[in-house]
Amino acid sequence: MMEKAFTRSNILFTFALALALYAAYLVRDVILLVYVSALFAVVLMPVVHGIMRLRIGKWQPGMGSAVLILFLAVGGAIAVFVMFALPPVIRDMREFAAELPTRGPQLLSRIHKLPLAQRVNVADLNSKLQDFASNFATYLFYSVKNWASTLFKVITGVVLTVYFILEGDSAYHWMLSFFPVDKRQRLDQALLRADVRMGRWLLGQGSLMLILGVSSTITFELLHVRYAYALGVLAGLFNIIPIAGALVSISLALLVAAIDSWGRVLGVAIFYAIYQQVENSFLTPRIMRSSVDLPGLAVMISLLLGAEFAGIIGAMVAVPTAVLVAVLLNEYLVKNEPIISPPTSIAEAKSK
Repeated sequence: MMEKAFTRSNILFTFALALALYAAYLVRDVILLVYVSALFAVVLMPVVHGIMRLRIGKWQPGMGSAVLILFLAVGGAIAVFVMFALPPVIRDMREFAAELPTRGPQLLSRIHKLPLAQRVNVADLNSKLQDFASNFATYLFYSVKNWASTLFKVITGVVLTVYFILEGDSAYHWMLSFFPVDKRQRLDQALLRADVRMGRWLLGQGSLMLILGVSSTITFELLHVRYAYALGVLAGLFNIIPIAGALVSISLALLVAAIDSWGRVLGVAIFYAIYQQVENSFLTPRIMRSSVDLPGLAVMISLLLGAEFAGIIGAMVAVPTAVLVAVLLNEYLVKNEPIISPPTSIAEAKSK
């Protein structure tokens, strides 16, 4: 009788587990959004705590005020950037539109002088460009729904991040309540260690963004590329997105450099080719290892796996997730060898 009951409970448990996994698969996008929001809340908590330590006279901001100050600071920085970066771009676009009837043929003739472009029929190229413009406009028209969905997810993720910052402690202790009391303290200590290391990820990522932004700005200024400061800032900001961020910043810089000369295009391409090699092989492994205490190989593998599983979002949260996994594996699966103290004398060494 007991054996039949045990078999029945195993069957029910297997069925319930399969049902739960299927339900999780159906709502995988929602689970990913909640996980990313919670992870960003953990990463931003050191910044929020730093703001809470500020004092203005006798007033000291609380948790809600610190979050508001953080968002106001980010919004203010974006507003200042737009205020200084957009006017030159708009002015040059107006000038380019006014000069397009005369500069268009000059640009086509310059392209036609390239070695590989001499075999290209200019009339055929114009026809293909017109077809591309028409198809691209149609694509933009039909993809408004996808853009709106993406914007909604971004706004929802920001709101969830704020809620996790404000109410994260309650959610954390509620999650711990599902575990037995005798195992709860060990898990709590492991997660707290992971929290400290994950919080330092933002410092390492900020260092990489600052290095790329400064070096890009200096290079663009030396090459006399237009909007050097704006392009440098964008390159640094987009560096938070692995792979895709670099592609976007490279495309923008090459497009702007192509307005003036192919020599500047070549200079920008050489700079990015060298910098990507330096960042991937030297900067990222060492900075992330010192920040989150992960080997360089683990950082690179986590970025590849994150990009494969969830694209850009997965690559963004790959390193903090790797930190969490590493701490839990080290706590529960890795068996550390006992430390054997060396002999203190020759006689003791011979006896051993």
